[in-house]
Amino acid sequence: MADELFRLSGLPPYVFAEVNAMKAAARRRGEDVIDLGMGNPDGPPPAHVVQKLTETLNNPRVHGYSTSRGIPGLRKAHAGYYQRRFGVELDPETEVVVTLGSKEGLANLAQAIVAPGDVVVAPDPCYPIHAFGQIFAGATLRSVPIGPGIDLFAGLEAAMRQEPKPRCVVVNFPANPTALTTDLAFYERLVALARELGITIVSDVAYAEIYFDGLPPPSILQVPGAKEIAVEFSSMSKTYNMAGWRVGFAAGNPRLVAALAKIKSYLDYGAFTPIQVAATAALNGPQDCIAEIRQRYKDRRDVLIEGLERAGWQVPASNATMFVWAPLPTEFAHMGSLEFCKFLLTEAGVAAAPGIGFGAGGEGYARFALIENRQRLRQATRNIARLLGRNSTMKNAS
Repeated sequence: MADELFRLSGLPPYVFAEVNAMKAAARRRGEDVIDLGMGNPDGPPPAHVVQKLTETLNNPRVHGYSTSRGIPGLRKAHAGYYQRRFGVELDPETEVVVTLGSKEGLANLAQAIVAPGDVVVAPDPCYPIHAFGQIFAGATLRSVPIGPGIDLFAGLEAAMRQEPKPRCVVVNFPANPTALTTDLAFYERLVALARELGITIVSDVAYAEIYFDGLPPPSILQVPGAKEIAVEFSSMSKTYNMAGWRVGFAAGNPRLVAALAKIKSYLDYGAFTPIQVAATAALNGPQDCIAEIRQRYKDRRDVLIEGLERAGWQVPASNATMFVWAPLPTEFAHMGSLEFCKFLLTEAGVAAAPGIGFGAGGEGYARFALIENRQRLRQATRNIARLLGRNSTMKNAS
């Protein structure tokens, strides 16, 4: 049995499982849980996208196997998006592949390019697939701290120059879970370093359209020469509220795109064709829905940050993503993020993701997802305020 579970043996305990089990138990007891734990969009996709899906479903010829690299129209639409948004020219035949969400693409690219024992550089904390996709492929992870006030480039450079030389480096901006952003100058330095050392860059821009400061996040492919060593993943999950549809993309270096496409050809037949047709309509159709979704997350961020501040919990406002990365309140820091999030769920009815679940560097933080409406967020902050106030009263009494 141990041999059969070899791939699972190298994984750490899934810390989110404890909080998830507690949420399920609370709901079975009829308790109200305000769930800010998982980054699962709560809104519907744009109406014209759903309409296109419905129309396409009535075509009897679209219900067979699709194509693992994506239908031509969708790859062309994604290339059009890169041209409009980033000013980047992509060949839809050789520089774009459609994935079953960015998560699947990231994991399968690792299978394509990483050999057992290879070193991969990734930030810590990070979205779990950025680390575990490499571990599943047999890589050794070389982690680099990321967070407010940390010089990420200096850490990446030190890790990339260390022997043995890494196979690739993973970057993610706007970042999950930290919500940090970067600029084109950072990418320019990273591309120059990677080209010098001959190291592949894997970039994830799943939250490129969820930003609040008026400065659209850049793509690494905007840097001249980036296509020589970089591939970039994106997703329609957050941009168009299409998380369950599982549509993402990899774009950039033709050799890396071809490697991913080849792996996929052995493993899947691509997304259901009507979903790909509807995704094409999303990219080619009206884009005002993106601004509306962006504004919704900004409004929710403001409600959460202001409510936590009134509760006495000082949390920095995120400039992007659908998350707030909150340092634990000082009086609860000794608990650690997992125990604090369990305490928050039990005593305040609010679920958050413990920072430790995103890597050792996430300890001391909790991640809130902005997936409840403003009324529910206000209720969450009132519950938290009562909890913090009760704790303060108990301390003063003692």
